[in-house]
Amino acid sequence: MTDLSHAAPSCPIAVSDITHWDLETDVVVVGFGAAGASTAIEAARGGAKVMLFEAASASGGTSALSGGEMYLGGSGGTPIQNAAGFKDATEDLYQYLMMTGGPNPDAAKARLYAEGSLDHFQWLLAQGIEYKNSYIAERCIEPSTDDCLIWSGSEEAWPFASGAKPAPRGHSPKYLGMGGGKYVMEQLAKQAVAAGTEVHYNARAVALIADHHQHVKGLAVKIDGKVLAVRAHRGVVLCAGGFIMNREMVKRHAPLMLRSQYPIGSIDDGSGIRLGMSVGGATVNMHEGFVTIPWYPPGSLVKGIFINNQGQRFINEDCYHGRVSHHAIQQAGDRIWLLQDNATYAVSEMHTLARMEIGAAGDSWEEIERELGLPHNSLVSTVSVYNEYAANGTDPLFHKAAKWLKPLNEPPFVAIDCRIDHAFYASFTLGGLDTLPTGEVRNEDGQIIPGLFAAGRTACGLPRSGAGYSSGLSLADASFFGRQAGIKLAHTPL
Repeated sequence: MTDLSHAAPSCPIAVSDITHWDLETDVVVVGFGAAGASTAIEAARGGAKVMLFEAASASGGTSALSGGEMYLGGSGGTPIQNAAGFKDATEDLYQYLMMTGGPNPDAAKARLYAEGSLDHFQWLLAQGIEYKNSYIAERCIEPSTDDCLIWSGSEEAWPFASGAKPAPRGHSPKYLGMGGGKYVMEQLAKQAVAAGTEVHYNARAVALIADHHQHVKGLAVKIDGKVLAVRAHRGVVLCAGGFIMNREMVKRHAPLMLRSQYPIGSIDDGSGIRLGMSVGGATVNMHEGFVTIPWYPPGSLVKGIFINNQGQRFINEDCYHGRVSHHAIQQAGDRIWLLQDNATYAVSEMHTLARMEIGAAGDSWEEIERELGLPHNSLVSTVSVYNEYAANGTDPLFHKAAKWLKPLNEPPFVAIDCRIDHAFYASFTLGGLDTLPTGEVRNEDGQIIPGLFAAGRTACGLPRSGAGYSSGLSLADASFFGRQAGIKLAHTPL
């Protein structure tokens, strides 16, 4: 057998060099997060023999680090949406997903998900994931209780509300406290194993094995210091996360994300994407990423305004916290401030964690402007224009909704420090391999690469624009399209 000790993700191994297969199976899954678990569940239940290789010593991946929200709706709404008084039409969900996809949405994936989202909710319930029949109307990042339904995106904000009827779609699991992703992953991992998946931990995928046509035949994986050749008769599914932890890769593809000093991930070193690229897999939106500073709750802060180091507004503050942060990191310089008056200012424990502190305080906006060292009349004129229109319930510059408009005219006034180089801005990548809704990876010509699939953050799915991201999209995308890959592989001839 050929020496595999120097195998690397960027270079496939020729199948003609493999004289002996150490392991053989129908389906190989790389990564045991939500995408990998969901792929394995469907493939194994469909009759395929599945081997799953996880580089860490346990299941979960970045999915287990999340809040556990799933972005769900359509078909009239989930039972929890209905109980809260919301009807969520499939077309509204589809249009919202198309808008959140930015300038390059995937219409086929958005359509399939919009039409299948309600069924996916039922599937999640069948896996043992519980959801409390409750709704939180207040603006929050994720519930600190075990409540379920929240507004987890920009559904009510411009420009999204003008293209799709708003509805809350963030479904948080019945899990007391924040961090419900761990609970979700425990349930999915349990089901994957129960379905018959053979799981190998501390097993790192190092190279794809392909023929001279770049058709994928298997995987080289390192276990206990030895590189093994694994034959995959039906296909290899790459569910190894994004690349936010690989800072050199971020520098190459998404340099703006380097402004966020707090990457969210477990391994997320881009190895899954690099494996796909090694056999000609095309990538999509590699420059895109999610970034956020958790600046609310409380919701009263939404009535304030953000300014940059020119003292100018740059966003309608009633949109999702990640959209605000996405626009913040695109501003020139690092200085970002959130202006509040006595009626709107409030603090939460989240602000302490995010290192959001009062940067200036005073009895007039002129005093705040001087303390911040901004050009004369820059901040003052911004607040003056905002207050003039807010008093009439309008925001012609950024279209903030009327219910969040209030003149900032009750002293004392404060500027909350949200400097990019100081506060907690967390991030992860959104770009990945170009796939069909079935998970099949395509090359630059749009042709399918036989035997190769991808899902989750290794693929470019529904969440593909930092300006449009909504909480719950990643887990929903990973689990739903992981399932599609598993179903496709279960019906793929040997």
